[in-house]
Amino acid sequence: VGEQALLKCSFKSSSPITERLMVDWTYRPLAGGNMETIFHYQSVPYPTTVGKFKDRISWVGNVARGDASIAIQSPVLSDNGTFICSVKNPPDV
Repeated sequence: VGEQALLKCSFKSSSPITERLMVDWTYRPLAGGNMETIFHYQSVPYPTTVGKFKDRISWVGNVARGDASIAIQSPVLSDNGTFICSVKNPPDV
């Protein structure tokens, strides 16, 4: 709580990294409920503009190095839940 939380995600692809590469981060609260997309990356970062993570997520990854990590600013206990990183690099998924 209070410190930046780094959510690491690394990937390997058998295809060359191109501008078609997409990263999606989804979140489900600890208490359950619907999955929600909280971050999208395709050439540039697209943090969520709604919900509890609005204005708190920053891109810290480097897709050329197989890194799709994000950081959450000012985390609170209610942020607890499941975070899933999904990387698609067509035709490789």
